[in-house]
Amino acid sequence: MNDEAAPSATLDVQGLLCPLPVLRAKKSLKSLKVGETLLVLTTDPVALIDLPHMCTQFGHTLLEIKNTDAGHSFLIRKAS
Repeated sequence: MNDEAAPSATLDVQGLLCPLPVLRAKKSLKSLKVGETLLVLTTDPVALIDLPHMCTQFGHTLLEIKNTDAGHSFLIRKAS
């Protein structure tokens, strides 16, 4: 993750399975302003497919995917 700026919001959906991580990420992104970032923490391996697909579908920018001790983190910049 870039040290330039902290995420605007963090969503911890560890322990939740598909489709909940994507549904909660979509809901969280709605509350952000265009250009703000959301850090999503997941343990669901399917999120590696679902969250990038959601970003492509809705025009959000997936800035980063990282492996974590528990699963993965995704840094998403909100589009319009």
